[in-house]
Amino acid sequence: MCKISFDHIYHAGEVVAQSDLYVHYQNEDMLLKYDSNFLHFLRMPSLEEFKQTAAYLHDFHSRHGQHHVKFTFPQNIKPTEELIQHFIENNYNYRYLELFTIKPSEFPCVEKDSNISIQFVTENEYMDYSNLKYQQDVLFGSEFAKAQRDVYRQDFQNPNKWQIVSYFRGNISGCVDVIIGKGTAEIDNLFVLEEYRKQGIGSMLQQFVMDHCPDKLVILVADGEDTPREMYIKQRYCYRGFQYEVQKVYL
Repeated sequence: MCKISFDHIYHAGEVVAQSDLYVHYQNEDMLLKYDSNFLHFLRMPSLEEFKQTAAYLHDFHSRHGQHHVKFTFPQNIKPTEELIQHFIENNYNYRYLELFTIKPSEFPCVEKDSNISIQFVTENEYMDYSNLKYQQDVLFGSEFAKAQRDVYRQDFQNPNKWQIVSYFRGNISGCVDVIIGKGTAEIDNLFVLEEYRKQGIGSMLQQFVMDHCPDKLVILVADGEDTPREMYIKQRYCYRGFQYEVQKVYL
């Protein structure tokens, strides 16, 4: 397979505009989801190019009732100090993500715990899964959380999108989504309720993915400044690169 990059990371947006500078993605069914409605720069823009492109995206989103702009930059290239200063002065949320991969056979085997059960979501578990996701999503607003419920139901019907839940002594404790690609399995939205953390549940959710994807390359993205990335490194994931992104919400 070709070299893994951020291009292999799934997003639900469709291309609505493209130039030699950028690709613009839009998801008309989920306008509130920033990760599906954004603009990706194919090369690092100058400050003036960024300003012009930001004005374009702001105008486009405003006409669609969207109140944000989001931009991603080329892999493994840090924005110039001039751009960073502009982000700071104009209240952009500025961060970088890191890409990791692992072969399932290289994942350190997790000892099973009889208190923890991991399984694919069926109709029997769907309400538990949906309610748990709502707890995550409502942090970004009730309107967003309600809209996401339709997305999860659609994904439930998609054989290439797996929904997996964990139970601790019979109580819903965590979940993870997996996006199956050609040769890859992308771990997305790994989440464990706070009261059940440090019990090995996150590792067991990953082990479940490894067991069911022995011939895939498992990939995931982590915030470059959050603690989960340290866990992935300890679990023998391989670092594959970084990508900067900025976003801004207009109130």
